[in-house]
Amino acid sequence: MSDQQWESESARYLVPRGHGRPDAWAEEAAERRGRGRQRLLEAGVIEAPDDVARALELADGERAVVRRRLVLLDDAPVEIVTSYYPGRIAEGTPLAEGGKVPGGAVTFLAGLGYLAKKVEEGVSCRMPTAEERQLLLLGEHEPVLVVSRLVLADGDVPVEVCAMVMNARDRIVRYRMRMG
Repeated sequence: MSDQQWESESARYLVPRGHGRPDAWAEEAAERRGRGRQRLLEAGVIEAPDDVARALELADGERAVVRRRLVLLDDAPVEIVTSYYPGRIAEGTPLAEGGKVPGGAVTFLAGLGYLAKKVEEGVSCRMPTAEERQLLLLGEHEPVLVVSRLVLADGDVPVEVCAMVMNARDRIVRYRMRMG
């Protein structure tokens, strides 16, 4: 994404996909005449970082499932997405494995009865880590934009904590809300 700005809406990424539909990123990229894909960097069961354990309301010693992906647009890296799920929900499922999750994580979780009902997002900017700089092909002084997301199902049950790290140079963060 060189000279154009990229504006994205979070809502499309939180709704289960219909059978046979491409994932939300591939669909969004195609709408802009691009090819969107993801490369899985990590998947498995882990001891969650403290902030993730708190957000997912994990009990002491309870593990989480992590899925970390590099998001590409026309083979150029644009975003690193790291998602964490409570182990009690995701261990032993395709979310914990190294392959593609049929229908995507949101669709898979909805099939288990965990449909997103509330979402909390935060936006920050910082300098990238060395690994982020390398994966995103950033210059030495280019910052990243970080969108942090907490997804809650019925009863305010936390089902996903996600961090999206992207180059900041061509991004617009815009939220639309319905009131009342």
